Amino acid sequence: MIQSTNPAAGYARLFLQKHGLKLGVSVVIAAAFGWGLRHGGLPLLPAGDAFARVNVSYCLAYVIIFALMHTVRAMRWRHLLAPIATGIALRRILAVSFIGFAAILVMPLRAGEFVRPYMIRQRGKLSVAAATGTIAAERIIDGLAMTALLGICLQVAHPLSPLPDHIGKLPIPVAAVPLYASVALSGFLAAFALMALFYWRPVLGHGLVEHSLGLVSRSAARKAADFVARTADGLKFLPSARHFGPFLAETVVYLFLTALGMWVLALGCGVETMTFTQACVVMGVLGVGILLPAGPGLFGAYQASIYAALAMYFSDEVVLGPGSVYVFLLYAISGVGHLIAAGFFLLVDRNAAREVLEAETA
Repeated sequence: MIQSTNPAAGYARLFLQKHGLKLGVSVVIAAAFGWGLRHGGLPLLPAGDAFARVNVSYCLAYVIIFALMHTVRAMRWRHLLAPIATGIALRRILAVSFIGFAAILVMPLRAGEFVRPYMIRQRGKLSVAAATGTIAAERIIDGLAMTALLGICLQVAHPLSPLPDHIGKLPIPVAAVPLYASVALSGFLAAFALMALFYWRPVLGHGLVEHSLGLVSRSAARKAADFVARTADGLKFLPSARHFGPFLAETVVYLFLTALGMWVLALGCGVETMTFTQACVVMGVLGVGILLPAGPGLFGAYQASIYAALAMYFSDEVVLGPGSVYVFLLYAISGVGHLIAAGFFLLVDRNAAREVLEAETA
């Protein structure tokens, strides 16, 4: 609880104590990305005349698809929660999800990941640790599905030959994109294997965390191992076809809608030769790219990832012309859309704002 005659000042003080360093680091990262993109000739804000070819109807279609895909993304969480908590209304799951999505977007270095498990917790029924386990599982499964799809589409889509040795004016070879995608896929495969280990062999998982981190700090290793053991309660959906199956099906729908939206918006921005398969690549490269540390709002990593994906398939004229409008609108619509959705649920749920503040200052 905040013991202060001015609660807002108390929350601000605790927030800075907890996240001040992260905020500073994220601002530095954002500035570095901004400098690199600008000096690399990759526009953050396209010139006014670059919007002349934008088809507004396609943009409106993208907004509708965007709303639908994130609704599916939010709703599917119920399948992971069902084995460990009953009676959570779908309206509550939607509210917590959309507020959590916005928190991830605006908080430094993805510190907003803690908002969803904190808000959904139920005293005596659903712990923060178990809820965190469902979030971790969701992230791992999403990452594995997206990078696997990316690997397939990279083989099917037809890139430029030879691949450019630059992105804009930056001397970064585009061939690094498939390599990084392969590394990410390997990482998610390993993470999925560890997730299964923690659920089916919790003693081995506990020992692995304790012994590895114990090389640095035994007390921290014990605390981390105990927390990981508690998060394993959130993995009870794994052996259940009743819960895991529908979650996977809705994940496929979510990814399909995401790629469809990115394809529709590309056509509306004037990237007229983009195929659906190439849109899947753009989606996958973006998903992998924003795993990197980024500024608030995922600024920098978001734009750089899309530019890198576009450079695999299109000439500099397209990448720096209609491609720059595409990058800008993807980022702007995503940011504004998440904030509007979160703002709506914060207004209709009087306790939500307090819960968010408590989650980020606890």
